[in-house]
Parts: sequence; structure tokens; C-alpha cells
Amino acid sequence: MASCRWLCLAGLNVMPSALIQTFRSRWFALCVHLGLWVLLYLVAISVGGHAPDFRDATASSVPAESPAPVAPLGTLFATARWPKAIADTNNLNPFVTRYFVPAQPPVPPPPPTTRKIEVTYQGFYQSEDGPLNAVVKIGDAFVTARAGLPIVTNLFVARASMQTLTLTNLASQTNLLQLNVKKEIEVPNK
Repeated sequence: MASCRWLCLAGLNVMPSALIQTFRSRWFALCVHLGLWVLLYLVAISVGGHAPDFRDATASSVPAESPAPVAPLGTLFATARWPKAIADTNNLNPFVTRYFVPAQPPVPPPPPTTRKIEVTYQGFYQSEDGPLNAVVKIGDAFVTARAGLPIVTNLFVARASMQTLTLTNLASQTNLLQLNVKKEIEVPNK
């Protein structure tokens, strides 16, 4: 407030009021408004733009040379330099033998017909009038099955109770599983 009085007393009151009137005039507001619309238009037409022109630069240095002379090493392991057998293997020379030469290639074993799986009985549940459903963990997967239905290949649920689960196969062999006890069972491959 005191600075305004000082300006008025000094006779400089004309300049601030002229600047303020210029900022408050309609033509100044229209020019600023029009300028912003022009800027918006210029930005909108060049939104896509273009990527700068990149190109592959040429190498300014020579590739490094190997400090070790490895070119002669190729002939070091060549088959032409291997020693030749001096004597035939049928001679009675104690230093030449056919003992370590296999007579025929080994026969691969037949593929297995069964596999072992880890089975854990987790319990059972039953809806109001529905059948009894046993929950069995096979490996890392959980399987739910009713009595008489298979849980894996050739392995069926026979009976489920609070503490045990009886499994059977087509050959009428049974397996008894305790609650939450992991057991390994052998089943045929598919």
C-alpha cells in the first residue's frame, strides 16, 4: 500500500495502469485465446511426427587380434597325426588285445509297463442325499471320486471311511490308505 502511494506521488501512476488496462482488454484476451488455438492446431497436425534418421555407424577401430597363436592348434588334433596300429589284433602280442572291444551293441531294456505314484487319502465328503466322495492327492493334484470310479489308470475307489480308504484294481488287489499318510502305489502305464 505504501509503495503504491509512493508511485502515485512520483508521477509513475500512468505506466502501471496502462499495463493493467492492456491485460484487461478484450482484444488481448482474444489474441491470447487465438494464439493458444493456433498452438493446439500445430501440435495436433504434427502428433505423428517422424523418427530421426538413424544409420549404422562405421567402426572407428580395428577389431582386436588374438594375443595367442592358436592357428597351429588345429593340426595338433588332426586324425592324420594319430599313431597307426603296428600289429594285427589276431597276433599273439601281449600288448594288443580285443578284450575291451564289445562284440555287439548293448540291447536297450524294454520300456517299463508300470509306474509308481504317491497317493495320500485326504478324507471324504457327502451332500445331503448324494453319494460319498473321497478326496485323494495323487502327486501334486487332488482327485475327487465316488465309490466304483477310477482315480488313475486301473485303480478304483472301493470304500471310504473316516480313517481309511480302500482302493482296488481289475485283478481284485486292494490297497488300504490311512488318512493323511503318503503311500507309493504301482499302477500300469496308459
